[in-house]
Amino acid sequence: FIEDMVPTTGNFNSIIGMAPSMATTPSANGPGLSDTSTTMRGFKDNQYNVTWDGIPFGDSNDPSHHSTSYFPSSVIGGVIIERGPGNASNFGQATFGGSVNLVSKTPSATGSTEIIESRGNWGTNLFGIAYESGKIERFNDSTLQLNYQKLQTNGYLAYNDLSSDDLLGKFQTRIFDTTTLTVLATYNDEFLHLTDNWVGPTGASAGAPSANQLALYGIGYGGMNNDPHSMAFYGYNHIRKTTDMEYIRAQTDWGNGWQTDNNLYTYAYKNYTVAGDSPDQAGLDPYCAATQTNLEAEVCSGHKGSPAGDVPGNDKLNQYRTQGDIFKATYQTDIGLLRTGFWAEVSHTHRHKFYMDLTTNTFTGKVKNDQGSSWTNYQPFAEFEWAAATGLTVTPGVKYLDFTRTVDALNNNGYGPFRGDYKYTKVLPFLTINQRFGEHDSAYFQYAQGLQIPTLDYTYVSGATNAPTPQTTTNYQLGFVHKDNRLTWDVDIYRINFNNLILNIPSTGNATVFINSGGAVYQGLEGELAYLIGGGFSVFVNGSLNSAKFTNINDTLVQEDYNNNGVSGAYTYNNGNPITNGRIPYAPDSTLAGGLLYKSGPVDASLGYSRTGKQYAVPGEVQAYLIPAFDNIDLNGTYTFQNVGGFSSVKLGLSVYNIANKRNLTLITQGPDEYNYQAPRSVMATVKVKF
Repeated sequence: FIEDMVPTTGNFNSIIGMAPSMATTPSANGPGLSDTSTTMRGFKDNQYNVTWDGIPFGDSNDPSHHSTSYFPSSVIGGVIIERGPGNASNFGQATFGGSVNLVSKTPSATGSTEIIESRGNWGTNLFGIAYESGKIERFNDSTLQLNYQKLQTNGYLAYNDLSSDDLLGKFQTRIFDTTTLTVLATYNDEFLHLTDNWVGPTGASAGAPSANQLALYGIGYGGMNNDPHSMAFYGYNHIRKTTDMEYIRAQTDWGNGWQTDNNLYTYAYKNYTVAGDSPDQAGLDPYCAATQTNLEAEVCSGHKGSPAGDVPGNDKLNQYRTQGDIFKATYQTDIGLLRTGFWAEVSHTHRHKFYMDLTTNTFTGKVKNDQGSSWTNYQPFAEFEWAAATGLTVTPGVKYLDFTRTVDALNNNGYGPFRGDYKYTKVLPFLTINQRFGEHDSAYFQYAQGLQIPTLDYTYVSGATNAPTPQTTTNYQLGFVHKDNRLTWDVDIYRINFNNLILNIPSTGNATVFINSGGAVYQGLEGELAYLIGGGFSVFVNGSLNSAKFTNINDTLVQEDYNNNGVSGAYTYNNGNPITNGRIPYAPDSTLAGGLLYKSGPVDASLGYSRTGKQYAVPGEVQAYLIPAFDNIDLNGTYTFQNVGGFSSVKLGLSVYNIANKRNLTLITQGPDEYNYQAPRSVMATVKVKF
């Protein structure tokens, strides 16, 4: 699937959006050509884990992810999606939503080198080279994998160009015939022109008619222009991101039923951004003029000292380094399998946001944010997979969570110096029961509790002295699975009771407040099927019906009391809509995906379809913020020539993305309202040669 149906420019979000209950917002800049996000059963990106070879990774303010900044699809060997917390041995900052587990490629037994070149719309060009040593007999069957990828594109959206370089190396060997040692290192360097926190063009609710970028520039507006007097000038808005991840993993069979797996790792992220102060206001004479409207005065207030007519902007840095160790031990007994171990991790972060005069490329001396933070995280666990009867396994487990976050800021988001420590501890129980019926069928039941560490953003209020309330869940899932040599299918139902669901909302004046909305219930039905038809044809289809709704928002509408000034009341959005019971924001009511695949001799072809159900961008069901259902169809085909021109194989491929040229609305964000739409039809031609 990854080789034949995922865009060569794609990443893990390009893959997981085809699974049930997984809804990916497509890139408005073209397939894989900008950061995207995926919801899982309505849980947003920072409410479930993403792991790489078992290592949870994500931002240090919350466990959200940057899909273009770590692992392109070319280095991903597989993806295991676990909807729900799973067992106690599952690790991550947001296990209660579930886990997207990315797996690196398995080393090949034979040596080869593969070169790939892809070209497509909007000046998109991808070059890659992958090396496999194969098993090196004189070094105990060691293997070495190397991968380099270069991506360049102008992007569909005007001035939204992107360039990235990605490297990966993986070495694997055997020691004393009992230990498999794996060493892996990755590095990604990405540069793009993009305004800070830009999502899409603003709509009519942004204020004055001249602020309606949809009306002024259309749905293809990329947030930037070529006017050096504007905060939206592309030369003033650029981002460089670098990431790396390294690990040393030792998997040992000690005999007598004992095995251990220890993974020592580190990863880092650095985002350096220079951006106009408020490019959303393009079209409003958006620079510090001698005579200013009220809106311009508000924008320019942070830039006093800049000459009249100069363009205000920001210099922003977000960088962190995380180190950790994951240790797991298993012991096989006559009555079952014991698993135990721990996850230990530390992280250090520095963030700043300084105001700039972009015209002169100088700092104004005014600071919005200058903050250091860190965390320590320790989670031991134990579980026992008890073989209770023929075909029946019962796996109880328990995990203890101990997490401490420290904030030490010279200026905490404009509120002055601040230091605070926040500690969270909790015992989390788990239970899985699985019953096999013959060779092909089984039923299972899962119960689990989960907790998510509150985001660092909750401290961005005046005098934030109190610890934010953690969000917690209790999960129940019941399912049935069938698998034989031609047909696999499964179906499940789930219910998740969600407590202390925190919303960050723009209130009157676009100030953000954090609301404890109380309880919510997520529940649904999921199913999937894959069938080998024969004659080279196979088919898959999956779908879900999902419900995610508040249960008592009107009774518990209370601002989180971080500064000992908790306030209750009927908070409203800046357009005056009240917050009411109804659907959780950005929680689609359904998903549907399917594909027809053909593979015979040198020909590979696939036709893939995906559909995301309707959703709302605000709590409740406010029609002005309805995002109707949208769908997408992609067509892929390749032809492989064997032993030609001195190469062992030459593969020619052609892909057509969004073949129906749909331009549907896919996302709305608030404060001011911004809109995303599907990128138009695009074509990518690919050549792969292997020798």
